Amino acid sequence: MEANELKKILNELKSGERTWETAQEDVIVYSMLEHIGSTDGELRDQLIYSMFYQLIIEKKLLGPELLTELLVVALNDLLYKGIGEKETDTVFTRSFTTLLIALILYRDNEDDFLDQNMVLRVKDNLIDYINLEKDLRGYVPDKGWAHSIAHVADTFDELVKSNKVDSEHFGEMLNALWNKLFVFDSVYIHEEEERILIPILEMLERGLKIKEIELLIQQIPNELKKKKSIIKEEEYWFLYANCKAFLKSFHIKVQKIPKLDPLKKSIEDCLKSDWNFLS
Repeated sequence: MEANELKKILNELKSGERTWETAQEDVIVYSMLEHIGSTDGELRDQLIYSMFYQLIIEKKLLGPELLTELLVVALNDLLYKGIGEKETDTVFTRSFTTLLIALILYRDNEDDFLDQNMVLRVKDNLIDYINLEKDLRGYVPDKGWAHSIAHVADTFDELVKSNKVDSEHFGEMLNALWNKLFVFDSVYIHEEEERILIPILEMLERGLKIKEIELLIQQIPNELKKKKSIIKEEEYWFLYANCKAFLKSFHIKVQKIPKLDPLKKSIEDCLKSDWNFLS
């Protein structure tokens, strides 16, 4: 189905002029999948993603078999489309594919239709994806949100909540998320660091040891010091800003959770440590 025809149908569904019961489910759903990375922000975000949200979460109109099929297509054909590229339009496909995966995981957490092997495959694919993603743009003028890191962080959050993912898997997920703090191509300006924190806090709630986070926090100044000698000065200050923003956001979050007081102290100690080498 052409994008313009899909846009017309989705607008009719959104306005109530057309009902889902009279729609051609498979044709429309697979057309939504085909255009999931459209550069038309209205079609991609306000229509396709919003409709997937309604169909999967709010109204539960898509059944387990179709959702499983969509998940397989997402993992096989869409998640890695153009991976490694920067400043290209393929980021919209990858980023909004992760959001679709998040919706399916959310539904599975409620209705339990995916087998554990499939959920663990999602885990492996998401870790590979976040490690390989190079396009870190947030809002793209004239095209809308890309926000790849924020979106995949949301997907990790749904994954962490799954009973099919044991706490023994948290370490590899934590490392994949944590590594995205140490980017130096640009500065996160659309609250990406706060979105990265959400699945990390969920892991702590579900059994991740505080000590594992404390060790990572303690290593931040040393990581910065190592990078300083091998990257350009401008890149270094991007890295510095990203790490500082993350620590400050983390500090605000843990203040609301008394049992994370040890983390509060670790963050404060890190921020107060001798960072003279940074200037």
